[in-house]
Amino acid sequence: MFYWLLKFVVLGPVLKLLFRPDVRGLSHLPRTGPVILACNHLSFSDSIFTPLVVDRRVTFVAKAEYFTGKGIKGWLMRQFFSGTGTIPVDRSGGKAAQAALDTLLRVLREGGVAGIYPEGTRSPDGRLYRGKTGVARLVLESGAVVVPVALLNTDEIQPTGVLMPKIKRVRMRFGAPLDFSRYSHAKGDRFVERAITDEIMFELMAMSGREYVDVYASKLKTTIEAPTPHSSPRVAGEPADR
Repeated sequence: MFYWLLKFVVLGPVLKLLFRPDVRGLSHLPRTGPVILACNHLSFSDSIFTPLVVDRRVTFVAKAEYFTGKGIKGWLMRQFFSGTGTIPVDRSGGKAAQAALDTLLRVLREGGVAGIYPEGTRSPDGRLYRGKTGVARLVLESGAVVVPVALLNTDEIQPTGVLMPKIKRVRMRFGAPLDFSRYSHAKGDRFVERAITDEIMFELMAMSGREYVDVYASKLKTTIEAPTPHSSPRVAGEPADR
């Protein structure tokens, strides 16, 4: 109930008025049945804007730290994420994250919509990083289609570490559903999981126009160099430098 109250009565109308979402391809999202929204991750606000424009309920996972904050800010954040059905996940990886994936799997088996960031964390510099195979395991276990979602400018609206977002039109693109039913016989096959994940990341790269880096962002987040001027990320549809 709190989810729909926030979306349609409290926050939703205000956010749509302020940020005027420019959304294309939303018709690609199936109206029924299990769907995985696989999104690139540029900003804290991604988990707000994506459910905002989707009529169906979207369940995301978020790092466990969002649920353990202190003081008024921590309480407000905890209430917000809990009320919107967001699932806490321990990002130390492996078995620690399995509980969140199991919960998303339950959502999919009930015919719902699960949101996931295959990169596993926010991009440190706007580039697109190697996807983790958790999304592929969800695909193989649930049989859900994957709708790639490209967030184009949320890092400009709310950069990492910035509390108050900049009032600017948010731009999002929804891609055609990716059907991986041809791999239904290959549950647990690590090579197939990598192939599925890489196909999803290729679609996100093509849709977002972001430079792709074939390493995990979580490993290089504190040390990776920003893009050089001649290789800086650009939005799909914009002309490349010549």
